[in-house]
Amino acid sequence: MKNTAPTSKPTIEYYQAQNEKLEMEKEALEAKLKWYEEQFRLSQQHRFGSSSEQVNSDQLSLFNEAEDTTNSTIEEPDVETITYKRKKQSGQREQKLENLPKETIDYRLSDEEQICSCCGGTLHDMSTEVRKELKVIPAQVKVMEHVQHVYSCRHCERHEIETPIVTANMPKPVFPGSLASPSAMAYTMTQKYVESMPLYRQEKHLERFGVSIPRQTLANWIVYGANTWLQLIYDEMYAHLLEHDILHADETTLQVLSEPDRPAKSKSYMWLYRTGRDDTPIVLYDYRQTRAGKHPQRFLTGFQGYLHVDGYSGYNGLGNVTLIGCWAHARRKFSEALTALPESASTSAVKAKEGLAFCNRLFDIERDLKDVSPEERYEARLERSQPVLDAFSAWLREQTPRVLPKSALGQAIKYCRNQWERLERFLLDGRLEIDNNRAERSIKPFVLGRKNWLFSNTAKGAAASAITYSVIETAKENGLNPFNYLRVLFEKLPNMDTADEAKMASLMPWSPTLPEECQIPNQSK
Repeated sequence: MKNTAPTSKPTIEYYQAQNEKLEMEKEALEAKLKWYEEQFRLSQQHRFGSSSEQVNSDQLSLFNEAEDTTNSTIEEPDVETITYKRKKQSGQREQKLENLPKETIDYRLSDEEQICSCCGGTLHDMSTEVRKELKVIPAQVKVMEHVQHVYSCRHCERHEIETPIVTANMPKPVFPGSLASPSAMAYTMTQKYVESMPLYRQEKHLERFGVSIPRQTLANWIVYGANTWLQLIYDEMYAHLLEHDILHADETTLQVLSEPDRPAKSKSYMWLYRTGRDDTPIVLYDYRQTRAGKHPQRFLTGFQGYLHVDGYSGYNGLGNVTLIGCWAHARRKFSEALTALPESASTSAVKAKEGLAFCNRLFDIERDLKDVSPEERYEARLERSQPVLDAFSAWLREQTPRVLPKSALGQAIKYCRNQWERLERFLLDGRLEIDNNRAERSIKPFVLGRKNWLFSNTAKGAAASAITYSVIETAKENGLNPFNYLRVLFEKLPNMDTADEAKMASLMPWSPTLPEECQIPNQSK
């Protein structure tokens, strides 16, 4: 008969330890569940909700609306308010049309019809009735034959040993050996990079004009035009960009299918750099394979001053540069925290609204200071914005231990505290902006275009796209018609000395000597 060791019964301490362990696991699972619920609500908002970050100030005080609006001294109204419709002011249509080219068609009676039906006398022109219409002239495709005549001397042909040959001047082609004209190349680029029309759709569009041009040929036009001619304008704009002391930067993803030693699904990046609100508008894109910090370091070599950025750490390695944080990102974090909370989370909702209210108060101050001078803005910020920042900083420190670190509200508070040194630097100079929205607005055309053409086939094509987007977006920022401006560039650059700095300066998007046709009538930047 085998002897077995007696098994000891679990003690009270054992069960207490197990209970504490299970409680901790339960709390961890509940926290994880709340985080997943927040992410689900945020994703639903991103998919189906409004993309605007504007918040009605009344919504931030809904939880104490009754206390804020109550007033026992005001009697209930006994008169009903009736709304009414008002006729639009006259003259607005004429103002919209005043800078457009006009074509007048007169409708007159013939000499035989200018006879009075009553007495038979001659009728005279008493008045006119005018009807205005907008006439749209669609694109047309026609063949331009450039015939260069060659001349010689009959006398020399008969009596002299040598005969002088004189050839008439003819403009050089924008793409030798190709059907591309300056207008065709400009049209292809604006259709893709302004109207976001992929090349395969442009190919079908041209077929309806009766001409068949493969998309590969259209792509060759873009790459050649960008690398040969627009690169010259890009380099000049790049040199001007580095001369400024306030810039904005941002980046977004791009898929390039055929890159050496990289799979087709790998992410590449399009970086953006642009000038501030008080400087000549310059917008430059820079295509790179990665999001590494070495790329802004290389691009901004020689730049000294302020750089508006988001919270990405890749900009931290820039020397002689003061990074300015983005309050729009901070506000967005609290807005997302408010969206992610369930209806039952009243306490957290109040805290999220409080954080959002601090951000909105700063933006309200900036809105009031929009039209003042940089010096006045600097003084007013110290007087009005500094107290708000001090109060917000104290509020962030107070709330940090009270919220879950991984919750949306906890992440919003963490972002503000980690970025605080950058966020408060907009007080250093009245020319600085409170956010980096200027860069985000400039990179948006690329993002919208990417939704249509989806990817670039090669790295060479991606680099050409960066150059073309840079020239087009800078032209738009300077109030130019992109198509007309590109056409002028493709007409003049092949036929001029591109080493002449004065001639190149006359073709910059901000040059006052550009042809009037490049300007947009009734421009709205």
